[in-house]
Amino acid sequence: MVGTINGDTLLCTYYAQWIQVYKAGAIRDVTMKKYELSLNWLKKLAPKLKLRELDRTEYQRLINGYAEAHERQTTMDFHHQLKGAILDAVDEGLIERDPTRKVIIKGRRPRRKKVKYLNQFELHAILEDLQLGDSPDWDWLILLVAKTGLRFSEALGLTPADFDLAHQTLEVNKTWDYKNGGGFVPTKNASSVRKVQMDWQLTMQLASLLKELQPDKPLFVHGKVYNSTANGVLARHCRNAGTPVISVHGLRHTHASILLFAGVSIASVSKRLGHASMNTTQETYLHVIRELENKDVDIIMRAISTLM
Repeated sequence: MVGTINGDTLLCTYYAQWIQVYKAGAIRDVTMKKYELSLNWLKKLAPKLKLRELDRTEYQRLINGYAEAHERQTTMDFHHQLKGAILDAVDEGLIERDPTRKVIIKGRRPRRKKVKYLNQFELHAILEDLQLGDSPDWDWLILLVAKTGLRFSEALGLTPADFDLAHQTLEVNKTWDYKNGGGFVPTKNASSVRKVQMDWQLTMQLASLLKELQPDKPLFVHGKVYNSTANGVLARHCRNAGTPVISVHGLRHTHASILLFAGVSIASVSKRLGHASMNTTQETYLHVIRELENKDVDIIMRAISTLM
């Protein structure tokens, strides 16, 4: 570790140094900011707590304090981020026993969840309301995300050179860093680098749109980009179409849900979305999978009933 660390070292000091030694440069910027946010909460909740004073009771008090202002899942994330550093401190002999053992995770009651995805008929109504002009704009991005399931940053990172219209595919190999001033950056993970098949109708629409554009320039970036602007445009189309209002990321959920309800395998949906593993897909769309399982039970029962 950087500096002299012993049992009298403050927990927040140890955690700050642990982040710099083990996390800085090894994780994405967005993940690093989550660790830094956890550090800020640690300084707020336990500014004078020393490593040698950290036992199960003190750790539970720390987690309880965080839980007073956060939902249970957020509290669980906070716990996991602290636990990595604390277990290292135990291994180094700075803390006698693991204080995180048998911790009870509490938290506020979850807020009512917003609608995250639409059904096929609602999506069709929104797409019918789009005004697709001669140059790329937010309406074109909405159409593209709805039909490909791309992340917002992935769609922003697309250039004309990424489209292979002859084979009806687009290649995701970078994203646009709209949160930090712009510029091309790597994809979220290695699995996010992929080719996504497009339907013939979208391919034909894009053929005329891409014809005169510079091959290496991002399609949808014209100055500073804000996610809220795109969400605002989509919200207007949702209201015009009489559907629940969703975000651009909700279009990605809608795309995946429609594919799952159509019978596409979880493996294929996971690959199309660029998820790191099928577990991510299963966890994200558990509600859809459960509904499909209920339908499968009905089909199984009908099939078995005909055997006599």
